[in-house]
Amino acid sequence: MLLAAAESGRMHHGWILAGPAGIGKASFARALAMRLLADAAGPPIAGEGHDVPQGHPVRALMEANAHPDYAELALLEKDGVLARNIGVDQIRGLQRLIQSAPSLSARRIVVIDSADDLERSAANALLKNLEEPPADMLFLLVSHAPGRLLPTIRSRCRTLRFGPLQDDAMRSALSMMEPAPKDGEIETLLSVGEGSPGKALRYAGLNLAEIEGILQSIATQGDPDNRWRLTLAKMLSGKPARPRYEAFLERAPAFIAQTARLREGAALGAALGHWEAARQLAGGAVILSLEPGAVVFEIAGHVAALAPQGN
Repeated sequence: MLLAAAESGRMHHGWILAGPAGIGKASFARALAMRLLADAAGPPIAGEGHDVPQGHPVRALMEANAHPDYAELALLEKDGVLARNIGVDQIRGLQRLIQSAPSLSARRIVVIDSADDLERSAANALLKNLEEPPADMLFLLVSHAPGRLLPTIRSRCRTLRFGPLQDDAMRSALSMMEPAPKDGEIETLLSVGEGSPGKALRYAGLNLAEIEGILQSIATQGDPDNRWRLTLAKMLSGKPARPRYEAFLERAPAFIAQTARLREGAALGAALGHWEAARQLAGGAVILSLEPGAVVFEIAGHVAALAPQGN
C-alpha cells in the first residue's frame, strides 16, 4: 500500500507505525525507507515487497549510515548508558536535512525510534515540521503507545497498525535471529513473547521454562508451605542470577495478567489487584536496590493468591 502510494505521488508525509514493542516496526521503517530512497534515485526496483538488492548503491549508503537524504533519531548513548529521552537538540539537528535540497533524489526520510521517547520540547519541535513539511519529506514515527503522543502529532499523521505475530511467523523470526535460541527453547519463547520476537529474545538463554514451570505450580497449588517461593528466591538471588532476576521482574506481572484474562467478576478484580501490586513492586525493585530474594518471595506470593481456594 505504501509503495503504491509513493509511486503515485500521493504518499502522506507523516506515518505512525503503531503496535507492541519488539514486533519489527522499526525494522519495517528502515526497510521501507531504503526501498523508497532506492526507487526515488531510480531506476525503480522491480518486484513486490520492499527488498533492495545487495550491492545497490542506496543499500550500501544506508548500511554505512551515510545516506545524505536519510536521518534516524533514537536515544543517545553515553558511557554505555542510554539517555532517558530524545532531546530537542536532536530534532533541531534535522533542520540541515529539512532545509537543504535533496542530494540523490527528490525524497527525504526521517525515522524516529521511538516517538514515545520524545521529551515535550522535542515533540513540539517535531510538530512544527509536521505542520509545514517540505515537498517529498516523509516522517516515520515508531510508537509502542500512540495514545501517549501529542494529539496534535497524531492528527497530522496517518497510523499503520502492527499486530502481534502468529505462532508460525514467530517461529520463523526466532529461528533466524542471531544467536538462535537453543533447541527446545522456542516453544517457551513463543508463550512468553506474546507475538513479539524482540520481547521473546530478551528471555533467550535464561532457561525461562524453569521459572515458568514454578510460577505455574504456585498459581495452581498455592504453595502453602512456601517451598516454591523459597526455591525461586534462592534461584534468583546473587550477582550471577541477575539476568534471570530481571527477566522474572518483567515476566511475573505478565504471568499474572495472562492468568487474569481467564477470570471474570470478583475473581478478575482480585487478580488485577495482585497484578498491579506485583507490577509496582517489580518496577521499583532495581531502582530502589531492593533485596532480590525478598522481592521474588513477595511477588511469588501474589502469584500464589491466584490459586483456587483450598490449595
